[in-house]
Amino acid sequence: MTGNYGMGKSYVLSVFRELGAIVLDSDDIVGLLLQDRWVIFKLRKLLGKTVEKEDGTLDKSEIAKIIFNNSELRKQLEALLHPLVFARVEAYLKKIKGSRRLAIIEVPLLFEGGYQGRFNRTITVFTTQKAAIERLMRAGVSRSNAMKRLKAQLPPRTKKKLADYVIDNNGTKQSTRWQVKEIYEKLIKEMG
Repeated sequence: MTGNYGMGKSYVLSVFRELGAIVLDSDDIVGLLLQDRWVIFKLRKLLGKTVEKEDGTLDKSEIAKIIFNNSELRKQLEALLHPLVFARVEAYLKKIKGSRRLAIIEVPLLFEGGYQGRFNRTITVFTTQKAAIERLMRAGVSRSNAMKRLKAQLPPRTKKKLADYVIDNNGTKQSTRWQVKEIYEKLIKEMG
C-alpha cells in the first residue's frame, strides 16, 4: 500500500488491521533502523554530524531538512535504507508464511522506487493536496516543508493509474472504512 505524505495511510492501515490483516508499516521499520548504531554511523557519514544529537540518537527533523533540500542526498539515503527495510519485510513475511492471513505492507515510495513487483497487489491511498498539507501541518510540518515532501513523490494521479486498487480518502472516515473493507474482502477472495 502506498500514498503520498499526509494522504491518510495510517488510518487506512488501522482499518486493515481491525479487519484482520497483518500490517507492516515501513516507516516503523525505518524508525527501528534509525536506532541501529551502524545506520547512525552511515547517516552521520552521509549527511554530516548535525544529524546526530548529543545523546547519540538521530535528529529526524534535521535529516528531513537536509534530504528534502537535496534530492541527491535523499536518493543516497533511500539507497542505504530501502534494502534494509525490504530485508526486514521479507524476513517477517517468511516467518508468517502459511498463516493464511492477508499482509498489507505500507511503502510510501513504492512506485518511485520501482518496488511494486515485490508485491501481489498494490493499493494507493489519495486525497487532495490541500487536505494532505492540512494533515501534515497539524502534525507539526510547516507548509513549505509539506510542499517539499509532496513534490519529492510521484503525483497521486500517477500512483492511482499504477495501482491495482485505489482508496479515495477525501470523504468521511466511514466512506474510507467502507472502501478498505471492500478491498480487504476482494483480496481475501483472491487468496482463495
